[in-house]
Amino acid sequence: MTERWGSVGLFSAGMLRLRGLAELLGADQLRFRPGDRVARELDAVAGWGHKATAARAREYARRHGLPYLALEDGFLRSVGLAASEPPLSLVVDDLGIYYDARGPSRLEALLQTDARLTDAALLERAERFRARMVASGVSKYNHAPEELPGELPGGELVLVVDQTYDDASVSGALADARSFDRALECALDEHPKAQVVVKVHPATVAGKKRGYLAGREHGSRVTSLGVDVSPQALLRRVRHAYVVSSQLGLEALLAGVPVTCFGQAFYAGWGLTTDQVASPRRTRRLQLSELVAGALLLYPRYRHPLSGQSCEAEAVLEHLALQRGVFAENSRNFVCFGMSYWKRPFVRRYLRSPGRCVRFVASPAELGTEADVRGATGVVWASRKSPQLEAWAGARGVPLWSMEDGFLRSAGLGSDLTAPGSLVLDPDGIYYDPSRASRLEEILQHASFGPGELERAAALRKMIVASGVSKYNLPSREPLRLGARPGQRVVLVPGQVADDASVRLGTQSIGDNLALLRAVRGANPDAYLLYKPHPDVLSGNRAGALHGVVEPPWDALVGQVPLSACLALSHEVHTMTSLVGFEALLRGLPVVTYGQPFYAGWGLTRDHAPLARRTRRLQLDELVAGALLRYPRYVSWSARCFVSAEDKVRELQEAGRRDRVPLPRLAIKLRSLARSGAEWWHGRELRRA
Repeated sequence: MTERWGSVGLFSAGMLRLRGLAELLGADQLRFRPGDRVARELDAVAGWGHKATAARAREYARRHGLPYLALEDGFLRSVGLAASEPPLSLVVDDLGIYYDARGPSRLEALLQTDARLTDAALLERAERFRARMVASGVSKYNHAPEELPGELPGGELVLVVDQTYDDASVSGALADARSFDRALECALDEHPKAQVVVKVHPATVAGKKRGYLAGREHGSRVTSLGVDVSPQALLRRVRHAYVVSSQLGLEALLAGVPVTCFGQAFYAGWGLTTDQVASPRRTRRLQLSELVAGALLLYPRYRHPLSGQSCEAEAVLEHLALQRGVFAENSRNFVCFGMSYWKRPFVRRYLRSPGRCVRFVASPAELGTEADVRGATGVVWASRKSPQLEAWAGARGVPLWSMEDGFLRSAGLGSDLTAPGSLVLDPDGIYYDPSRASRLEEILQHASFGPGELERAAALRKMIVASGVSKYNLPSREPLRLGARPGQRVVLVPGQVADDASVRLGTQSIGDNLALLRAVRGANPDAYLLYKPHPDVLSGNRAGALHGVVEPPWDALVGQVPLSACLALSHEVHTMTSLVGFEALLRGLPVVTYGQPFYAGWGLTRDHAPLARRTRRLQLDELVAGALLRYPRYVSWSARCFVSAEDKVRELQEAGRRDRVPLPRLAIKLRSLARSGAEWWHGRELRRA
């Protein structure tokens, strides 16, 4: 339970700008630079740790007899190092601060005496957390790549961790420059046959601060590692770690690497490390799970990156693991060909990975040059990937991947320039083109889905149905009224854009809306046919409207009515290749296909044009797992980060609630362009940071 502090005084403008600070502090009110006369109205004063910059806050608290709350970044902070990224975890210490062993801290007291550390359920949770953190490679900062640099020597490695000169965590650990020298000497002496790697601090690499060991000659057995690399990727190569007080020592313990400490780090003195500095106050012997429970689950406070509300540590861990996972998938340079200007900001966001570049070109020649110079992978919007372009790329050995909207797209139309909240990136083909197997088809045909993934898929399916979320999530402009007789079967026929690539490539004998409607009417003479034209057609942005049809084969034509309402009143769906067929399957409705959409051919639909290549019989939740969990990636445009499918559904549901008032089409497009411009500017600032 987070302790609440009522009214808290602050003296740092930087702290005041921290997003979600009041929630993390448990404060009802923040008072900036309070005067002496309002001291009686305060419950506490907060400052940044024990640093000199917090001296004014500490002095104010002492003078007025108020508790001083020392704040510091938590041990799972953020994705990148940029100050523009607000922390996702914060420690709030009313006794001291964890890195200053010259006095007690709330963390030390918790580890020494807290009875919660004997709770079996908490310790099991801590072990799961430790295992997940190690497996996912999550660390305090999470921008570093998994690939180990080429200068890292082969064979047995021993790690010595450098820190920034004069950092408060060094003096606070009762250490100094000689401590780092002793750590290096000990590593060399205790492992005479090993190569010793000195891990240089990122701030030293960036030229912002000097280190203790960096920039010095240490002999042929010592290699200075001055590039960013995932701590867990590095620790997998290490047999022993020598540290002063760096958090990397904690992460080594989590990974099962022996640790020798030359300072009184917060994780030292509990029987888990070999200690060169005594810790007389720390008399309790801890198991690793107890240290994890105290230092990672109980001591820090966590803020959910999307809601901004307090959350459990696991939510932040999974969020950071997701960012790292997509960064790993994007761990290459990309060159995007033929992308419209309005698409470029969101395409860059989907393809971003720290240390990699995303460039845009307008000609095949530029595409080839970028691929040659940077070893870049080409990306093209799937509908613009012509056979000629593929042949050209293939002849030059340029990988060419396809990009397309995902299945939970947005609260608005792409033709209105609304940025997608979901995209797919396919190196094999694209899901709507059955002429060859796409990455989605490969997943559905060959992947193994475990029980946990299928449980998640089932929960996601129910969540989508309950929320009414669909691909576009447009506001309702008219009620749905049916004239069906009691007991009459209602068949929903979704219209499609006439020149859409999924229609051109995915259909055979029936390839337009009117032909589909007539075929459905012929096969279902007594049914009530509900025809819903495609939203892009209704908006006037795309072709496919049916005008002047003599004896229309439908009974009702519905326009701007939510798809979920139409599906709720239907008994069956007939479609060429529309995504509506997939959404009907999610709701347990029978689906008849007249083309070859991605969800056909797996035993879940009745198909007029079966695809012999698809031989596997799928359960519905296997289809959901492949199509919604594995194939796409999702982005939150409010939080500007990758999110899970579940988070995207919640965000789309909320957006659907907000955007209830219909806007003129020009206003919608102008709003979309403004949002695209804001995303471009934010990306520019990130690249400069």
